[in-house]
Amino acid sequence: MTVVDSIQVAAEALASHGLRSALTTLGVVIGVAAVVTMASVGEGARERVAAQIRSLGAHVLLIRPGAQEQGGVLASAGTRQSLTELDARAVAAEVPGVLSAAPGVNGSVQAVRANRNWATLAVGATPEYLRARGWRTAAGRLLSEEDERAAASVAVLGQTVAARLFGEASAVGEEVRVGKLPVTVVGVLQRKGQSPFGSDQDDVVFLPITTARLRVLGMAGRVNPRAVDFIFVQVASGSAMADAISEIRSLLRVRHRLVPTAADDFTVQDLAALVSAETEAADAFKWLLAVVAAVSLVVGGIGIMNTMLVSVAERTREIGVRVSVGASPRDIHRQFLVEALTLCAVGGLLGTLLGVGLAYAVELLTGWPVIVRGDTIALAVCASAVVGLVFGVYPARRAARLEPVDALRAE
Repeated sequence: MTVVDSIQVAAEALASHGLRSALTTLGVVIGVAAVVTMASVGEGARERVAAQIRSLGAHVLLIRPGAQEQGGVLASAGTRQSLTELDARAVAAEVPGVLSAAPGVNGSVQAVRANRNWATLAVGATPEYLRARGWRTAAGRLLSEEDERAAASVAVLGQTVAARLFGEASAVGEEVRVGKLPVTVVGVLQRKGQSPFGSDQDDVVFLPITTARLRVLGMAGRVNPRAVDFIFVQVASGSAMADAISEIRSLLRVRHRLVPTAADDFTVQDLAALVSAETEAADAFKWLLAVVAAVSLVVGGIGIMNTMLVSVAERTREIGVRVSVGASPRDIHRQFLVEALTLCAVGGLLGTLLGVGLAYAVELLTGWPVIVRGDTIALAVCASAVVGLVFGVYPARRAARLEPVDALRAE
């Protein structure tokens, strides 16, 4: 018998017991579906985290002031005026591996245009900050060094603010009021979407840092007028992040004249590391599905072995007749092994289709992105094939070892 003949005989034998064959493949279907769903959700989670890290900028650190203490009571982080523009310049100049250190200030403002208004976040930033964050314009231009030096009345709008104030109309060249200051819109940013921390990154108005501090956010009255709310640091490579954090801490402690026993009056955060923590939930879900897949495939494999052993017992006389007319033990072995593989192939196909459907259902119901890749399908097919081989070998070998005389005597 050729392989094609074996497949034809196997299909006829399985079709003659359709319900039993369908129930036998159910475990394989569930296991393969779980494999496809697990891999697709996991791949989608990795891509989501990668996209969020890209939206923050490449290899970035965020330095924020510490918490202000009054009467032994600590306020929230960032309330202490412990960082200045001079700190940013020192970090950029003295810490190895730092490409740029961009200071910034921020605060809530009301943006108004004609009869439309919108409460948003005003960020006073330097051109280096926008470049380090990877901001690009959909229209117009970014802030320039000249805008910063002149404390120019210009602004760059995020997509959300532009849509709220201008709708579908072009915002570039138009005038809006940010707080109490009329400014000219010189650019509209490309959409970035939701940040890793849940905020809308497009709900923002960027102003030159000098303009924001002196004319919009009212920071001239601070104890330290040159204080900043954050310093955004871009590092040359991911491998240099840990060393950069250590060097920045040492430098700022010296600059702030902190004694060895004093706590830092600032915090240095690796934003990419914070975002990566989001993968924990996805990993837990992935491993849960992996356990379900493994159990289902083992149960399916046991079911296939059981079905094939029953098939061998039912067809003992058929085996004897075939052997007596010239079939070799190898032919018998191949016939029953092909039957087991056929069961697994059908289960693998149905499981793959079900898994793809479940993956997209997860995306639809939870909003979690999924990516179905070709290697995921290949993994599912290989898993079902392995199950067929592992659990089909014993029944096939048992059939091949039957003695012809004993097989012909069987009732």
